[in-house]
Amino acid sequence: MSPSLGWVDALVRTAEIPHPHLMKPELYERYSRQILFPGIGPEGQQRLSDSRLAIVGCGATGSALASLLARAGVGMLRIIDRDYVETSNLQRQMLFDEQDAAESLPKAIAAERKIKASNSLVELEAHVDDLRPENVDKLLRGVSLVLDGTDNFETRYLINDFSVKNSVPWIYSAAVGSYAATMNVIPGETACLSCLFPESPSGALETCETAGILNSAVEFAAAMAATEAMKLVVGANRRLRRTLFSRDLWLNQQAEVSSAKPRPDCRTCQKREFIHLAGQGRPLITLCGRNSVQIHEHSRAIDLREISQRLKPHGSVRHNEFVLKFFKEPFEMTLFPDGRAVIKGTTDVAVARSFYARYIGS
Repeated sequence: MSPSLGWVDALVRTAEIPHPHLMKPELYERYSRQILFPGIGPEGQQRLSDSRLAIVGCGATGSALASLLARAGVGMLRIIDRDYVETSNLQRQMLFDEQDAAESLPKAIAAERKIKASNSLVELEAHVDDLRPENVDKLLRGVSLVLDGTDNFETRYLINDFSVKNSVPWIYSAAVGSYAATMNVIPGETACLSCLFPESPSGALETCETAGILNSAVEFAAAMAATEAMKLVVGANRRLRRTLFSRDLWLNQQAEVSSAKPRPDCRTCQKREFIHLAGQGRPLITLCGRNSVQIHEHSRAIDLREISQRLKPHGSVRHNEFVLKFFKEPFEMTLFPDGRAVIKGTTDVAVARSFYARYIGS
């Protein structure tokens, strides 16, 4: 017997947890090095294999989270993303490749394919959709943890409302420039997002379009969040970080703000006013790093093949089963089967709606 396996046997005896060889052989073989880590062990690995997690947003941070957690052996990953792969994503979105960008594959679909190729033991659910008050219960139902891979506070507040109302933990993550941050939200124990940010941050906020982004900052944020997720899943509650932690990797600056206790007058977790679930004042959400507007005012089934034929006389068009791309200067439209579209080339909502209505219908 190797020294490593002897150490595991000793751990099993002292901790009175299931012997690793009682696990399914394919699980032990694949995750043996992780099982050797005392914070996980065989029992923790089994908990990971039984877990059901959702990742909202599968861009830079979300795709890194998906890869890390799938390789760690979570049981089910539900990946929710409204966007598609572009060449400019490849600098920091490690899960995707040039072929995904050439085909404009929805990120959720591309992520599902890549993860299946790296770990076929993980159950995957890909949802090409925008998380909204109307579908949040459907898309987040039945999971034990939600991870944030989004790029806007409006969606994060929606996740926070769902989390607090349904007592489902979630992990906030952010990365821009060389800055990375995460925070655990455990309803009933820690502060929620609204405790620290009662209102959405205002003023000139940095985005990946204005400040750029280092792929190392993305990976740092994802690594922190994935580790906290594993702590939550395996039950290492005393090891959970109870701060909003941020680090600037370029400037070597670090900060922590306590999130250990809810704010007594918090509208969400103390007064239980879930205004974001109710959809109050929900604005249009733009896409990070792009001069674009999203149109999704109502869901309706779209036949991409039929639309493609109709649009051919008016511009350049191509489609696959997941997405249709229509180019007519100065705009580019990406159309999804549920009728949602991203109009690139403008930030004027009226112009985008007019373009959509002209070629798809109102």
